[in-house]
Amino acid sequence: MTVLLLLATFAIFITIDYVRKGTRVPQPVKARPEPAPISRLMPSYVAGFDLPGNCRYHPGHTWALQESPVLVRVGLDDFAARLAGKIDSIVLPKRGQWIRQGQPFATIYRDGNKTELVSPIEGEVTNVNDALAANSSLPCHDPYGKGWLMSVMSPDAITNFRNLLGGDIARRWMEEAASRLRARMPELAGAVAQDGGLAVHDLTAELPRQKWSEINREFFLS
Repeated sequence: MTVLLLLATFAIFITIDYVRKGTRVPQPVKARPEPAPISRLMPSYVAGFDLPGNCRYHPGHTWALQESPVLVRVGLDDFAARLAGKIDSIVLPKRGQWIRQGQPFATIYRDGNKTELVSPIEGEVTNVNDALAANSSLPCHDPYGKGWLMSVMSPDAITNFRNLLGGDIARRWMEEAASRLRARMPELAGAVAQDGGLAVHDLTAELPRQKWSEINREFFLS
């Protein structure tokens, strides 16, 4: 009799537990957070030139945008693009080539003149913009977008970025560069904006070869 009573009690507890589990409200599965999107360029105009705030800049007027901890996209900035004007051709580095920060990595040709661009980053070239072979004017009209030059795998990107200009320092640097350009070449005074407007494209269209050499040394550091 005692055994039967224990079995009945045990069966009651099993029934109650089953009923409780059956009436529980299922909890929704928490969705995993979406990965952060790649930073997009944010236009910001300084002294008539576009200077996106999430790029970093080399004093030789090239930019670097960190797309991942070690992957960096590189191009020439709006100041350089407007100085270069109508580019005839661009020679880019080869994939797999190792480039060094502050050293020449690409050459632009225009009206028999050439300008070497210095790299803002050190690392291995993983990709180049093949579209420039068919349309070398892309950097002039869209230097931060379709006119990009190369992508670099930079193992020491953090240290490299510390050597570049950003934020308020970059803005003051661009203002100073525009001021020096106006002072060096008074004929450009009307073309380089001083009142919040944009500088014209192809700033140096009528410059003689000698002055173009001076531009190279002072602004492209080449």
